Amino acid sequence: MRAKRIAGLGFDYAAASKVRVESCNLCGNPVFVGLTHHDRYGYPSTASGCSRCGLVFLDPVMTRDAYAAFYARTYRPLVSAFHGRLIDARTIQQEQRAYAAERGDLLAPYLSGRHRTLLDIGGSTGVVADVLARRFDLRATVIDPAPLETIEAQALGIETIEGLVEDVDLGTTRFDVVVLCQTIDHLLDITGTLARVRQLLTPLGLLFVDIVDFRAAYLRNWSVENAVKVDHPYYLTEATMVAYLLRAGLEIVRTDYAADHLHVGYVARPSTPQPDYMPPSAATEGLWREVRLVHNAPVSRS
Repeated sequence: MRAKRIAGLGFDYAAASKVRVESCNLCGNPVFVGLTHHDRYGYPSTASGCSRCGLVFLDPVMTRDAYAAFYARTYRPLVSAFHGRLIDARTIQQEQRAYAAERGDLLAPYLSGRHRTLLDIGGSTGVVADVLARRFDLRATVIDPAPLETIEAQALGIETIEGLVEDVDLGTTRFDVVVLCQTIDHLLDITGTLARVRQLLTPLGLLFVDIVDFRAAYLRNWSVENAVKVDHPYYLTEATMVAYLLRAGLEIVRTDYAADHLHVGYVARPSTPQPDYMPPSAATEGLWREVRLVHNAPVSRS
């Protein structure tokens, strides 16, 4: 059974080092709405939402050191236990190649011979970076916190930096293309990371980022708890992701609903920051009403 497989990992989430969230990472508001009391794995992981902008996040959240240890030892075994099949740095590569080909098709109209360098943040095994680099003649660099995954990227001849992007110092290096593929939900500081991405992009630079749409996730399983997991500090909606990008100075040139109907992708380029941009209040109010509807549905739809 799934619960037995997860318990067999011996990961003690309750004992992991955590910190309380004092203010919303998107808008700075300190007033939250408590949403869940456990996650899809059964851990006592609680999620809250910002009462002002609708951003959803784990609170308390594991510290940087705790997450570094989690990704090094627990992340892939936990996902494997949840799905009941081996998902590791080797087995995931076929799926990553298919994903990279699809994202390459999405990016193709926006890339030209003037784009020469690629940074893949949270680049895992380097497969996505490798596919994009070969297709568009880019020189690729991968940042990822999991050593077993960066080893795979090194085997492809890709420059790798092991660690969390929030802790990596790239100095004055700039990139023509930056991608955060199925990564932004894993970050500890989205505002800070996107500000850094904006700095890292050359004037002709291009960003691709995709989110697990929180609304799609809880509506798919008709369960808010099943949409929450310890490996995702944040739970983004279209409204909050658009706000993040515009506030950081990243103009959206394409939005794409992925074939899995779960992920939403954005192609963006540098523009003037809109630091005061907020999600529409109607979107936030509608989110809370919908969450309560799912919480209190009389009949399970899972």
